[in-house]
Amino acid sequence: MIPRYSPKDISAIWTDDAKFERWLQLEIAAVEARVDAGMVPADALSTIRERARFNGEEILVIERETKHDVIAFLTNVAGYVGPDSRYIHEGLTSSDVVDTCLAMQMRDAGKIIVTDIVSLIEVLAKKAVEHKYTLQMGRTHGIHAEPTTFGLKLLLWHQEMMRNLERMKRALEIISVGKISGAVGNYQHLSPDIETAVCEKLDLKPSSISTQILQRDRHAEYATTLAIIASSIEKFSVELRHLQRTEVRETEEFFSKGQKGSSAMPHKRNPITFERLTGLARIVRSNSIAAMENVALWHERDISHSSVERVIMPDSTIALVYMLRTFSEAIETLLVYPDRMEKNFDTSYGLTLSQTLLLALTGKGLTREEAYRLVQYNAMKSWEEKVQLRDLVLADNEILEYITAEEILELFSPETIQQKLKNSVDIIFARNGL
Repeated sequence: MIPRYSPKDISAIWTDDAKFERWLQLEIAAVEARVDAGMVPADALSTIRERARFNGEEILVIERETKHDVIAFLTNVAGYVGPDSRYIHEGLTSSDVVDTCLAMQMRDAGKIIVTDIVSLIEVLAKKAVEHKYTLQMGRTHGIHAEPTTFGLKLLLWHQEMMRNLERMKRALEIISVGKISGAVGNYQHLSPDIETAVCEKLDLKPSSISTQILQRDRHAEYATTLAIIASSIEKFSVELRHLQRTEVRETEEFFSKGQKGSSAMPHKRNPITFERLTGLARIVRSNSIAAMENVALWHERDISHSSVERVIMPDSTIALVYMLRTFSEAIETLLVYPDRMEKNFDTSYGLTLSQTLLLALTGKGLTREEAYRLVQYNAMKSWEEKVQLRDLVLADNEILEYITAEEILELFSPETIQQKLKNSVDIIFARNGL
């Protein structure tokens, strides 16, 4: 069983101290680049490396007066470094620090998300292979349609998560950029070479062009990618909630010893995990709307995006990691009831073979319209009288003019159904590399 996770590992990326650490890392990298360019004396860099540090609580106290977090940070660091602190932040603007470090945080969070997507893909692959031939009724509009397998349903999800993996990798590529280009992005006080050197030290690419900020289409793409992944998990969860309904009960989320389902009804075993995931998807999706609202800003920059991102980026990444890990565990421990799946077949009186019969009749020379009329007449009668479609067809002399009783029995044979389905399943699994 996958161990119970908490999102603490990704939460650590979003603490104030984690942010300040990245700010300090960037500021020192900028000094190093300027030393290499002959703009700062080497002994000043030695002093900065030795003394530079910060105190998060002190920064917050200073910020109450300055009303500016980067100035509060620089003031605090300067208190530790002394006179050589004049070389820190020289030529930079606040967004050089804030945006580049936010990109680092989003990149680092995204790497965790990629790892968790890969883990979920592995769990889905294993479960799909396990239930490759587990016969299940396929449903459209919630109504019995044609036979499928539970393995195919899981394989479908597996492939969707494979696409989500590629989406997340693209989003990581888009967001893994920095900028050290000044107040309006024109390198008024530092050269593009300094920007390139700093970004290399931070394992980022320099943005090819920016204003005071990195452009927020990057952040919107990242946030909408998180929203798509969350929506996939919601889609899977909604399906499993349906399959756990008492009238269906083909699968059930694991119910641990000592767990309680209801304060009023001791019998309840509810799909609470999948319901929780459904709810969290709404948050991640809503946050993506806020990220898209951030794309349009005034001139070379305004600050309206900043307060939004301080909420949505930590919340969305943490929530998605929780969703991925929780869903992985739920799938691994999922209770599957093949006997109930088989029993549910009988509740629709063989009606799910109506298309098979239709095609058999057109194969005998009937027009599609005429064959449809004959099959639908018997299908509606089967619904109303709760009689097996096969038995009604065997008693329909008009149909027997075109197809023999032996052929009908063969069409409705469980062995025939399962063999045809098995052949298709084998092809689909092979096509998807499982």
